Amino acid sequence: MPAEYEPEPGTVPEPARTPAPTGAAASAAPRPVPSWARKGDGDGGPTPGSADADEADGAKSRRFPSVTRDTARPEGGGRAAPGDAPAPARQWPMLAVLAATAAGLLLTAVGHPRGGCLLIGIAMIAGSLMRRLLPSVGMLAVRSRFTDMVTYGLLGVAITLLALVMEPKPWLDVPFLETAVRFTVR
Repeated sequence: MPAEYEPEPGTVPEPARTPAPTGAAASAAPRPVPSWARKGDGDGGPTPGSADADEADGAKSRRFPSVTRDTARPEGGGRAAPGDAPAPARQWPMLAVLAATAAGLLLTAVGHPRGGCLLIGIAMIAGSLMRRLLPSVGMLAVRSRFTDMVTYGLLGVAITLLALVMEPKPWLDVPFLETAVRFTVR
């Protein structure tokens, strides 16, 4: 900065910017740690009263760390095909469920709501079965295997049942359903 430059009182001058490294130097260059992620108050030690200070004193802290360091991949969240296969082939379980769901939405939009809802429900049930039977399903794995199976399965069964009891001329007659609807809508 030039010597004659004097910042206004109460302001902080902007630091000089250096160009970012490119190529191999970019991957080897260490990244600066943001000020909110640094530990302590600048003197190299933990801030008194912080979780780090409690742990340094031997006391266990019940606080959670302020920065997430890592998240575990869901079980079965690997690629569904070898790594040298093209991206769509590696994610075929997710793409199959999405394609069937899109076809069901298209069927519903062109005037066949029962068929469209059935296709969407069957796609969700198929996703649940794939999550159970296949060792690796790519992006179809969101949480644990059990949670994904239950979520996909319940949504699929609910959508399929709604398609089966859809008016006019329902394919499935549930005796208490009409009474429950009349009581609710009354």
